[in-house]
Amino acid sequence: MSVIKNNILTILGEDIKPGESKEINFDIANLHTSTPVNVPVIIERAIKPGPVVLFTAGIHGDEVNGVEIVRQIISKGINKPTKGTIICMPVINVFGFINLKREFPDGRDLNRVFPGSPTGSLAGRVAYKLIHDIIPHADVILDFHTGGAGRFNAPQLRYIKENTALNDLAKIFAAPFVLYSKNASKTFRSTCYKQGKTLLLFEGGKSLHIDDRVTNCGVNGSKRILKHFNMLNPSFKIPKPKQGCIFIEDSKWIRAKYSGMFKPSINTGLYVNKNDILGNITDPYGKFDYAVKARNSGFIINVNEAPIVYQGDALFHISLTHY
Repeated sequence: MSVIKNNILTILGEDIKPGESKEINFDIANLHTSTPVNVPVIIERAIKPGPVVLFTAGIHGDEVNGVEIVRQIISKGINKPTKGTIICMPVINVFGFINLKREFPDGRDLNRVFPGSPTGSLAGRVAYKLIHDIIPHADVILDFHTGGAGRFNAPQLRYIKENTALNDLAKIFAAPFVLYSKNASKTFRSTCYKQGKTLLLFEGGKSLHIDDRVTNCGVNGSKRILKHFNMLNPSFKIPKPKQGCIFIEDSKWIRAKYSGMFKPSINTGLYVNKNDILGNITDPYGKFDYAVKARNSGFIINVNEAPIVYQGDALFHISLTHY
């Protein structure tokens, strides 16, 4: 449970009483120009006690779709709970966000340095501060990501299959897909799991891009989670999901057999049959045209939208087993 004493929540040295709203600066370091960098932590507490739900995004600075989801949660007032507390951190890697880059200025991927160190690299210090000063207060965490390197993810939740307690929450969130995936070493997800925290990781869209379908899925899923905990203002309406949540146990990437210009002909989220044409690789001179076909039947959960690909590049992520 969250760390609340005498009904007062203390985060980063600031006290937040029931019924209060507060914005706290999660400061780490200035820019190299000595300009201060503010990383707001936006906290809303209801008078009535209840769970603490944390929304995070922007662990990778170029994943703006996740930032947009948390921004909408704040701007629409979804983060004002009827009970409990909602904490929003829309941009954790503000250094990368400023430069529209995935990594920190030191070249490190924040999502590969957790739990971090108070005396380590800049990325390591941010990871340490997040884990030690914010995460202990959270009961439930929703962390928003997008696909990288031009690869567009269908809206999906990710967690390890062994964490069966998340299956019910995933059905409530109602993203189109759940992709069971291992906890990579030194990630935010892995660290929170080791600390016994309930975390749903949402993936959708691609880097440096905002997609309304993905954004709406993330916002509506968040509302469903808050409603489940009786924290959502009843004035908010939640559309019924278009499909039930599909759980994917195993999946595989279809990779480019040749280098060339690439054009996919199918969108994410669709079911395809074996040998269906998914796209084409061509050359700039009109002499070569290779049809990329599905090697098995399954759901397309990621499409590479890069116009130029090289032999071996990942093109389509397709489910092998699902239910």
